Amino acid sequence: MIKGTPPVLLVEDSAHEVRFMQRIWKRHDIVHPLVVTHHGQQCLDYLRAEDKQQNPPPRLILMDIRMPVMNGIECLREIKSDAELAHIPVVMLTSSKDQDDLNQSFAEGCNTYIQKPSTIEDLTVTIEKICAYWELNVLP
Repeated sequence: MIKGTPPVLLVEDSAHEVRFMQRIWKRHDIVHPLVVTHHGQQCLDYLRAEDKQQNPPPRLILMDIRMPVMNGIECLREIKSDAELAHIPVVMLTSSKDQDDLNQSFAEGCNTYIQKPSTIEDLTVTIEKICAYWELNVLP
C-alpha cells in the first residue's frame, strides 16, 4: 500500500465475503487499501465524515445490495444524489439474480453491476477484472 493512496470502499455485511476480499487484496498486492463498512448507513457515515485523514475519499465503491439497516440500492441513491459524492464510481457486486435489482441499480446511477461468483477463484478473477477496468493499480 502506498501512503496517501485512495482506498476502495467495500460495503458488505457478510464476514465470509469480507475475508475473501481481504485475501484477494493481500494476494494481489492491490495498492489501494480496502476499507470495509457493513451496510449502507455505515458507508454514508464514512463518506460524509469530516475527518478526511481518518476517512479518505475512496477511489471506488464495491457495494452489495442486500444488507441490514440500509440496503445497497438505497445507499447508491444517496451517493448519486449528493453532489460531493456522485463522482465516485460504484460497482454493485452482489449475489442477487433479481432483474429488478439490476434495473434499479442502473436507474439509480451505478457504474457497473456484477453478479458475485460463488467460488474464491472466480471472485479473484472478477476482482482482477474490476481492478484492471478501473485501473486501480496504476492511478495515483
